[in-house]
Amino acid sequence: MIIRHFVIVILTVCSLAFGQVATIPDVVTKVATSACNWLKLETSARAIGLGGAYVAAGEGVSGIPYNPASVAFLKGQETYISRSNYIAGITHNVIAYGAKLGGGNYIGFHLFYLDSGPMEVTNEWYPDGTGEDFKVISMSFRTTYARRLTDRLKVGMTLNYIRDEIYTVGMQTVAVDIGSNFDTGIFGFILGMSVSNFGPEVRYGGEGLNVVVPEEYDVDSTLARVTGSFSLPMSFRLGIKNDIMGPGSVFFRSQFHRLSLSVDGINPIDYTVYGGFGCEYSWRELGFLRVGMHLGHDTAELSAGAGIRIVARGVEVSVDYAYVNYGILDVTHQFGIGLGF
Repeated sequence: MIIRHFVIVILTVCSLAFGQVATIPDVVTKVATSACNWLKLETSARAIGLGGAYVAAGEGVSGIPYNPASVAFLKGQETYISRSNYIAGITHNVIAYGAKLGGGNYIGFHLFYLDSGPMEVTNEWYPDGTGEDFKVISMSFRTTYARRLTDRLKVGMTLNYIRDEIYTVGMQTVAVDIGSNFDTGIFGFILGMSVSNFGPEVRYGGEGLNVVVPEEYDVDSTLARVTGSFSLPMSFRLGIKNDIMGPGSVFFRSQFHRLSLSVDGINPIDYTVYGGFGCEYSWRELGFLRVGMHLGHDTAELSAGAGIRIVARGVEVSVDYAYVNYGILDVTHQFGIGLGF
């Protein structure tokens, strides 16, 4: 009976999350209509190993981009650092810190930094390059406040400063993320929800948009082109997590082994609904194996990962690795180190 209920819940969430995909025609996907799509990149080694299914499974500062309420799982203070070798020589890095303030209040900071690597400057006169290089630099700095309202409900909100620089053109803005994590009390299911990148439309500006005009039009002989307005890639996430095996599992109790399943459905404003599925095995919460699958994603497919956790004199050190296959693009590798105290 319990297994049947578990299967019914899984099938219901999957059908709600992905049932629309086949019926939505490509002409309304709104692909490439938002700015700063790098905000949707997966940033946590554990999350990537779980196929991006992290809105309900995330715990700690690494989960801030997926769900601000993940900060409310901290027991003290935590620092997290990660590096990812992305496609085409692009790298992105994360530095995060969080702390429990007391009284059910938590705070966290999360810096995401993307570097394209050097690229040649070209123009219509020098199509093979001018001899000058430039970089695309994208940055997101999140300040998060979370609160544990009850022993089962956690909520969080993030103020996100966003900056994008492309040679001589750039933009900056702010956005808001909100999220919650709720222990339903029904067969051990955890429900996570979040809305990310909610903010105003943005425009790009800078010297690269200046054009030379006769003095009769402008005394400085230059005018600036005005770009169109672009929305940020706002996304809604809904997911569940369940420990089907573990010390507190209602299905299979085990003191030393834990097996967790998580499923996320993601609805962005500039694409069709997609999601992820992940599975994590843990031995004594010291060694971890993970596998995941991106569902309905345009390039990402199978992912996998592993991790170890060492506890000594009240200090926890965790090291995580993740691999994900982006199909025709390439495979990527990400490493993350966490320190809790």
